[in-house]
Amino acid sequence: MNILITNGRVVDPASGTDKLTDIAIADGKIAGIGRAPAGFKPERTLDATGCIVTPGLVDLAARLREPGYEHEGMLESEMAAAIAGGVTSLVCPPDTDPVLDEPGLVEMLKFRAEKLQCARLFPLGALTRNLAGGVLTEMAELTEAGCIGFGQADVPLADTQVLQRALSYASTFGYTVWLRPQDRDLGKGVAASGALATRLGLGGVPVAAETIAIFTIIELMKSTGARVHLCRISSARGVALVREAKAQGLPLTCDVSINSLHLADTDIGFFDSRARLNPPLRQQGDRDALSAALADGTIDALVSDHTPVEADAKTLPFAEAEPGATGLELLLPLALQWGERSGAGLARAIEVVTSAPARLLNATDAASGIGRIVEGGVADLCIADPSLEWQVVPEALRSQGKHTPFSSYPMQGRARHTLVAGRIVHG
Repeated sequence: MNILITNGRVVDPASGTDKLTDIAIADGKIAGIGRAPAGFKPERTLDATGCIVTPGLVDLAARLREPGYEHEGMLESEMAAAIAGGVTSLVCPPDTDPVLDEPGLVEMLKFRAEKLQCARLFPLGALTRNLAGGVLTEMAELTEAGCIGFGQADVPLADTQVLQRALSYASTFGYTVWLRPQDRDLGKGVAASGALATRLGLGGVPVAAETIAIFTIIELMKSTGARVHLCRISSARGVALVREAKAQGLPLTCDVSINSLHLADTDIGFFDSRARLNPPLRQQGDRDALSAALADGTIDALVSDHTPVEADAKTLPFAEAEPGATGLELLLPLALQWGERSGAGLARAIEVVTSAPARLLNATDAASGIGRIVEGGVADLCIADPSLEWQVVPEALRSQGKHTPFSSYPMQGRARHTLVAGRIVHG
């Protein structure tokens, strides 16, 4: 279908574009920016007056709960949540049931996602068999099946020798290893160590749980030459280690979740299980450091950390409740809010959820124009109204998971239309 988007403010951080202009779409690609090609006749026109037109959002951390956890979220419902939030590409971790450690499972998941014709799915393969931390998976076969990298999800890899072998193997073949930096033993608590956790009687997770893991990973990177992405960094001291490693030229990237960026441990309130998250919410100083690091590029991307959790698993006492929160539909407004309040600006706010995470996909599709607006590139776009004010009502969310620490929070900005490969999938 030929589509013409008119009167929109086109914001593309990858090219530095920020201007009022039109976009012509034909055959799933961007056929023209500013003016339509000769002979172009639109079959549908989208009036984007008062809206920003951005690349489709890229979310590097979204659990879709299939296979194995369909009671907490269905692929169909979570994909619907993604496009409702303007997300056109997402990465899912390997901690499904069964674990994504076999090529057939990856191919099945990608086939099911493609059949829905919603957002693009980029699976992470398991680094070790069944995430058990012992035997390495067949990374080459998993890559052929569609995996863009390998990780342990939230399961710490306690055996440093296994980690060294994994990084060495990944380095040999140019694979990226995605790791959540948390020490297995120090990370057994349920809240960030500090006065609040002590007062509430909750088991604490010290900052050292993150920094020890980061330090170990960095040292192994130096000896193996591996490329590593740190998932959901949460502390000021962790940021400092990443900044130092990047200054040394190591191929290290990282992201932060919307939860850690906007909330602190005080948001636990009176044992609110909606704030039971992994990593745990830390202190205000950590939040400020994360915001500054995202603004200056030390942290590469902002992620939703979308993890739908069934109601029964959240109605338990705080320490027993399952960690996780829905976030796909909140990624865009929270990115815009951060850009405005931090002073980072609109362009950086859009960059950390589009072109910056797209560069980390390391996939064939990424070269087609995902995360940017370029003539001849794939027409994955989000048309958002940045002035639209709305309130988070859990029951109104598309995701099967209704629990979020941002429940009842006022939001500003929402996707009006979402396009994937030139198809209007939302709006």
